[in-house]
Amino acid sequence: MPRRLLSAAAACTLLLGLAACGEGGAGPVTTPPPSIDISGSSDGGGDDGAASDGGGDEASPSAAPEVPAPDPADYPGMDENTPEGAEQAFRYYMALMIWGYQTGNVEDMESREIGSCKTCAENRRIILDNSEAGLYWSATSIEDVGVVHYDSEEFDFEVGYIFVLGEHEEPNLETGELELEPATRYTTAAVMDWVDGAWKVVSVRVTAEAG
Repeated sequence: MPRRLLSAAAACTLLLGLAACGEGGAGPVTTPPPSIDISGSSDGGGDDGAASDGGGDEASPSAAPEVPAPDPADYPGMDENTPEGAEQAFRYYMALMIWGYQTGNVEDMESREIGSCKTCAENRRIILDNSEAGLYWSATSIEDVGVVHYDSEEFDFEVGYIFVLGEHEEPNLETGELELEPATRYTTAAVMDWVDGAWKVVSVRVTAEAG
């Protein structure tokens, strides 16, 4: 997939979003998109805004679709301590998150976070809650728009990544029924640190483009 740089306006938006959130601290506020995150809670919001588990016995459990895991070969250099490595590592992390919603698998995703990333933890919690209820996303696609990195005063890098998540079905957590989600463009930003020989997500912000 060709790699293109983000526009200057998009890059500025990413940086302002991270700065407003306060790197590290209580964690960034997540603007809830209709797909990837989770109940509208902030990254440092504790138990507030916890999502429903989909009605428990009303849902009809089903097997996870057979969706292949993201291929590390599609993210060259992600295990290298370079700016481009940080970019690729964050792209891979977002692919793992989406794959988690399709399969219920969160182990690989968790291995690429640090413990204080509350938005990361909230995504994993919802994935596991869905899985226990037999609720999964259908297969989908990720189309890259662009990825960039910036130096960070407190951490190694800030990474901005824009992609289009293809049309797919998601479970309605109140009814347990699958509903069609249209293709949606996402702007994501993360703080990345090189820890014990690997890139880790320190905090993440995900925003869906309206319309």
